[in-house]
Amino acid sequence: MLPMKKIIYTLVISSLLFACKDSKTEETTEKDNGLITVSAAQFQSSGMEIASPVEQDFDVTISASGRIDVPPQNRAQVTSFIGGYVKSTQLLVGDKVTKGQALLTLENTEYLDIQKDYLEVAEQIKYLKSEFERQKTLYEEKITSQKNYLKAESEYRRTLGMYQSLRAKLQLLNINPSNVEKGKLTSVVTIYAPISGDIVIMNANVGMPVAPSDVILEIVDTNHLHLELAIFEKDILKVKVGQKITFVVPEASKEVFDAEVHLVGKSIEGTDRTINVHGHLDDNIKQKLLTGMFVEAKIKTSSKKGLSIPADALISENTKNFVLLLNNEANNILSFKKVPVKVGEKSEQTVEIIPDNQINASSKILIKGVFDLAE
Repeated sequence: MLPMKKIIYTLVISSLLFACKDSKTEETTEKDNGLITVSAAQFQSSGMEIASPVEQDFDVTISASGRIDVPPQNRAQVTSFIGGYVKSTQLLVGDKVTKGQALLTLENTEYLDIQKDYLEVAEQIKYLKSEFERQKTLYEEKITSQKNYLKAESEYRRTLGMYQSLRAKLQLLNINPSNVEKGKLTSVVTIYAPISGDIVIMNANVGMPVAPSDVILEIVDTNHLHLELAIFEKDILKVKVGQKITFVVPEASKEVFDAEVHLVGKSIEGTDRTINVHGHLDDNIKQKLLTGMFVEAKIKTSSKKGLSIPADALISENTKNFVLLLNNEANNILSFKKVPVKVGEKSEQTVEIIPDNQINASSKILIKGVFDLAE
């Protein structure tokens, strides 16, 4: 026979094992039921709240993406007609400039060569013009031959073309032709701002060489910032001029900005089958934005009524959405069932849910403390 102490020890161990087994069976049954329970005391102390969906107006919107930009006439890339070396500049990225303001100076002996050629041709043109007019008069009076007259005309017109071409080059270099004709030559030219705005690119340092194809700096007039959005083909017929736009700059801020549809493109562009939509910004927000910022936008195309719940009542898992539906309330215990819902339009604080055989206007849904139970 086993000693009495050993028999008692064996019975105790067996009782504990059976108790653990019963506990696990009970937990499994609760999980299989798919219910989440909470005591009435915990429900009240945690500030939980139950409510039914309410009907409200929702904006029907189209999602779009794009960027902050300016019209082509409000963006200028500054280059040099003929290259040179940067002699002086005092500007930095972010500086404001006005149209006609001196931006920098360039130095190159080639500028002198053009001025010398112009000065030489300018002196010739006076003589050739005089000779042409003299030969014309003689020819009309039948004193000279047509050959002499045509030769004088040809020489004058060929030289006049050179004169006008060199004069245009000087003007492109911002060199005054009148000063050159007075013998005032220079190897330094000044580059002026073609528009007013902010410097967004600055590639010039003193002493560096600049080629004609190089962008020395870029100026953007931020007073004319606008939205450039890409709308998919399936949505474009819903977009009209004057519709309201809300957008965010996800990489910079959670602030919601307002705009308005100003122009809608007339052709589908690219392989992604999108159409450009141009949106005007409110003047009071332009100073907060920068050209090139990526935006996510919604265009309000209409409105509708729908059942809404607070956005915090919605549980999102991967691509599915759920709510906690009150299943039973008895013996100071509340039980909730996690049910899937189909989501419609959204606002800042609420979300539309589409009624089905489980959710309707009389359903009792947990709207506060959801994530305490859902975890």
